[in-house]
Amino acid sequence: MPGRAEKTIAQNKKAYHDYFVLETYEAGIELAGTEVKSLRAGNVNLKDSFCAVKNGEMFVIAMHISPYEKGNIFNRDPFRARRLLMHKSEILKLYMKTRQDGLTLVPLRLYFKNGRVKAEIGLCRGKKLYDKREAMAQRDEKRENERYVKSASRLGD
Repeated sequence: MPGRAEKTIAQNKKAYHDYFVLETYEAGIELAGTEVKSLRAGNVNLKDSFCAVKNGEMFVIAMHISPYEKGNIFNRDPFRARRLLMHKSEILKLYMKTRQDGLTLVPLRLYFKNGRVKAEIGLCRGKKLYDKREAMAQRDEKRENERYVKSASRLGD
């Protein structure tokens, strides 16, 4: 299929700060019509959301999709649990990894792919405070190096 159109709706930047992302998976998400319209307007927050497996099905919990302005009685609860659509074997594999290894499932981003809403799920390990400090130090060092190279190139011109 030529031109697989992907348009990012929202990203969970806090997840990359709080977790090491080990693997990523793509999942469909079950939504109501007014929720999709609200997503098209960009009214979604992934900040404190996570995924859980219940009865062999995976759900996104604490993802906030603002009610659609013109949705009146068709609007759903903004914080309701939404089912993720994945193969049962994938769900069971992820469930076992979260139980045994102490990992967690976190939605990293929502996007439109060929007109359908998809969620990118990350299998993550939590960062300790010293890991976060180390990551910030590396980022600051990289920024300083880039500034130095840029100023040195200006002097050479």
